[in-house]
Amino acid sequence: QVQLVESGGGLVPAGGSLRLSCAASGRTFSSYHMGWFRQTPGKEREFVAAISTSGGTTYYADSMKGRFTISRDNGKNTVYLQMNSLKPEDTAFYYCAAGRSAAMLRGLYEYNFRGQGTQVTVSS
Repeated sequence: QVQLVESGGGLVPAGGSLRLSCAASGRTFSSYHMGWFRQTPGKEREFVAAISTSGGTTYYADSMKGRFTISRDNGKNTVYLQMNSLKPEDTAFYYCAAGRSAAMLRGLYEYNFRGQGTQVTVSS
């Protein structure tokens, strides 16, 4: 069992930055690929980014490339999402997920555990 707790969300003006963190419990964090997704009311959930167990491979949704950076620190059992040049359309509920398979590294919604999420609001 892996428990994930996100933090770092909030209100930011357009063009600003935020860094989300996702802290994982347990000793097996480094064996999970990690990903970030977002959800907006009335819209489909959206894949944001994923990172492999070692951090050596990352994958981003096209609209996030160049603006968002996913990283992980296996020593701290934490995955991060640095979000720059934020736009109002980035407003969403963001959550992290942990998966044994590499499906998230292909942008797929396949994972074993997810966190409760954190709200990001970008004002225009």
